[in-house]
Amino acid sequence: MTASPFVLEPVFHIGPMPITAPVLVTWAIMVLLVAFSFIATRHLSLRPSRAQAALELLVDAIDGQIRDTMQVAPAPYRALIGTIFVYVLIANWSSLVPGVEPPTAHLETDAALALIVLGATVYFGIRTRGPAGYFKTFAEPTWVMIPLNVVEQFTRTFSLIVRLFGNIMSGVFIIGIILSLAGLLVPIPLMALDLLTGTVQAYIFAVLATVFIGAAVSETQSGRSDGDDQPRGKS
Repeated sequence: MTASPFVLEPVFHIGPMPITAPVLVTWAIMVLLVAFSFIATRHLSLRPSRAQAALELLVDAIDGQIRDTMQVAPAPYRALIGTIFVYVLIANWSSLVPGVEPPTAHLETDAALALIVLGATVYFGIRTRGPAGYFKTFAEPTWVMIPLNVVEQFTRTFSLIVRLFGNIMSGVFIIGIILSLAGLLVPIPLMALDLLTGTVQAYIFAVLATVFIGAAVSETQSGRSDGDDQPRGKS
């Protein structure tokens, strides 16, 4: 039976800090991504290999999504949005490894990702508008809306958590139940569907992060050219 996503037994402790299985899987994914990035970017060339061409295609797709969604030059946001997408994608797909439960099937991981998006939204909003300009947006269109606009920030964060957790956890439960009842071969089509679901959820999470950050910077950034990336107050 699949363990409850709300109860996590620590694998070991580092001092007083418990280390759970989702944390270990996250560390493993981080090591793999760092190693892949190092190897993939060691020998970049003007005549790209197939691997470099595939990597450039991914970067171009991320840049295009940022540009289309936010209407800004993608460079300041590429690392964050790209990392979120790739991490969530690999974390979702980790369910295909026998004995591994995806970190995104646990609320703690999804909450951490959503809080990163919330922090990035505030950071980029202040960076582009300035502190006064950003916090003034909470009083738009009128000061009466301040409580609702503040609540909206947290409800959007909560929606990110619930959407990712619900979709990934449901896939883990369904495959686990069918596997226990029907054996090894029957769940294979469902595993393929799980791959598709994991990809879609990673894309949706990254796009929503882009939308939320774009909403924080759009008024300042809109109408600026792709070459003008500097925050307000900088030359």
